[in-house]
Amino acid sequence: MNYPRNIPPETVSYLDSLRRDIEFSTLLRGEALRFRTTWGLFSPKAVDEGSRLLLDYVEIRQGDHSLDLGCGYGPLGLTLARLAPQGNHMLVDKDFVAVEYTRKNAKLNNIDNVDILLSNGFNQIEDRPFDVIVSNLPAKTGKELYYLYFYDALTRLRPGGRIYVVTITGLRRFIQRAFLEVFGNYDKLKQGSRYTVAAATFGG
Repeated sequence: MNYPRNIPPETVSYLDSLRRDIEFSTLLRGEALRFRTTWGLFSPKAVDEGSRLLLDYVEIRQGDHSLDLGCGYGPLGLTLARLAPQGNHMLVDKDFVAVEYTRKNAKLNNIDNVDILLSNGFNQIEDRPFDVIVSNLPAKTGKELYYLYFYDALTRLRPGGRIYVVTITGLRRFIQRAFLEVFGNYDKLKQGSRYTVAAATFGG
């Protein structure tokens, strides 16, 4: 990129470094994974605490089909794809940069039992059924959007299927009320000082 001449060389070098992919390796649920990310994506330098906590509590069988709603660069959905190699796994995000990097990371980790789509919530998912739906819900999204997500999840879960979410702990009461209203049940799996993991079962 050609910068104006009055920008110091050290600034140019720094800006060029920011444009390069961030790369790191990590262990998630016993699976060694590599990730490439970029500035502007959520938690680009390491998998965030909430996602790690959520993965600790997700129950998934080898043949389960899963959905990662709001996948970012893919840590949740790609981990589930590794844990359930006989299943098919969908990862969606409304950010095209997130989708691009999730595709990069699936290829980087040789994970091919995945479909990665640009989708605003469920609007590109059609009627595909899932055994497991996971989401690291953003804290500042309106509760109206959460209700859309939950009712859309209700129509996509197979009987006995589970939805798992992690939120900031301040939203735990709302999630409890919403899950009881939508799914008829609520299971608080872990409450910490910062994050809470909750689940509900379709037909449970």
